[in-house]
Amino acid sequence: MEIALKEYFITLWHKYFAEAPLPITFYYADHPSGVRLAVRPKGRSCLICELAKVRNGSSVAFNAGSIACGGASRYLGFTDKLRPGFEYFLSCGNEQMEGERYIRTPEMVKELLKHQAHLGMENKYIIFKRWDMLTESDNPDVVIFFATPDVLSGLYTLANFDQTDPNTTITPFGAGCSSIVRHPYLESLSPNPKAIIGMFDPSARPCVPANTLSFAVPMKRFTLMIEQMEESFLITETWTAVKNRIHK
Repeated sequence: MEIALKEYFITLWHKYFAEAPLPITFYYADHPSGVRLAVRPKGRSCLICELAKVRNGSSVAFNAGSIACGGASRYLGFTDKLRPGFEYFLSCGNEQMEGERYIRTPEMVKELLKHQAHLGMENKYIIFKRWDMLTESDNPDVVIFFATPDVLSGLYTLANFDQTDPNTTITPFGAGCSSIVRHPYLESLSPNPKAIIGMFDPSARPCVPANTLSFAVPMKRFTLMIEQMEESFLITETWTAVKNRIHK
């Protein structure tokens, strides 16, 4: 990570987004690289809740043994397996389990799963750091904002500043962790990566503040966004009015 780029963005972020929280980042690595390895929680736990520590400045690494949620293990690429009867769990349930009713029928869940490629990260670590905690040896894959509507409007518009395709930011269906890890990581492998708006998952909503969604963008796309901040709408009176509201 170029430290000059890191510091430059922090300066611009405070200039145009006031006291809005800095983003967090993640990258995959062969070793935790001196970052604290998360302890597997007892019982059921949501990864989004655990990332509150990262949003507050603590860097955390996860591997296949430190994730308690089966869905998160899959969406982070540590396994390609799902709990038995997952198609019923995500839909209408059955005699053994109550369904979440996020998809209408088990058959539709099976069809949805056909289009989910496995990331293949079984032997890797995923390292989460807040932007200001990044060091020269870090190489983030994805940058993740937890944003209010006003902040989200700025990020969304900035991401489209140099684009002619109206669909350069997308909202694919999925769990909260899939919207900040799986989908944006797959986009990072694309020659023209898209940004992802997420955190619509009702199961993950209790883990983030009200009026907050996520905006995840591959690092190679985000670098271009930083470079264009000072020539974009952010320098106009239109944005100043929004920024003042963010400040308040």
